[in-house]
Amino acid sequence: MVRYSVEAGIATIMLDRPEARNALNLSMCERLYEAARTAATDGEVRLVFVRGSGPVFCAGADVKERAGMTEDQVRARRMKGFAAYEALEALPMPTIALVQGAALGSGIEIAAACDFIVATPDAVFGTPEALRGTVGATQRLPRVLGKRLAKDLMLTGRRLSAEEARIAGLVSRINADLDEEARSIAKSVLEAPQEALRLAKQCIDRGVELDPKGALEVELAAIERQLASGKWMGKA
Repeated sequence: MVRYSVEAGIATIMLDRPEARNALNLSMCERLYEAARTAATDGEVRLVFVRGSGPVFCAGADVKERAGMTEDQVRARRMKGFAAYEALEALPMPTIALVQGAALGSGIEIAAACDFIVATPDAVFGTPEALRGTVGATQRLPRVLGKRLAKDLMLTGRRLSAEEARIAGLVSRINADLDEEARSIAKSVLEAPQEALRLAKQCIDRGVELDPKGALEVELAAIERQLASGKWMGKA
């Protein structure tokens, strides 16, 4: 189950299957995708939080579900997962993962698809796919952690603590009280001009994929768009 709610401009996408440590199954993939698409098209939503119900953010894919699947069903399930991660990553507004406990496999994919991660001190991050006899989480993490550390996690089953993940650049903030940190983030985001935040996010996301000249062109285009809107600091 994935629950979606909106209050005062803040959308919350909740992985809500605590009895299974929020292990991601086909239904959750579909609902996660739908929740992200709903947020993307809701003009009232200015900030999205992604979090897990219970003591664990997400323990990975539901391997029990996979055991009864055909090859075609496994393939289709994986594609649903990729679509959900991409929908989260494509959200135009700030999207923050609030992670407690384990974020493994699909869990680390979901968290890494967000703009940044706030974690509790006891959070752990890992990619056990290869050790379980499958392939996944091989593309997004190397871009964040670097190739060598991503390989260490994938090939040995090593898990990063919250502090290790912060040093490596995966986690931005650590706070035992996720709600407190969420309130602080919400205050900053909701008080800021929405268009400027969205343009800044777009510039960063597009710019890192380009050479410096191309990245500057992206920023200049965003500046022109902002000026044309009339919504810029100092405007009378």
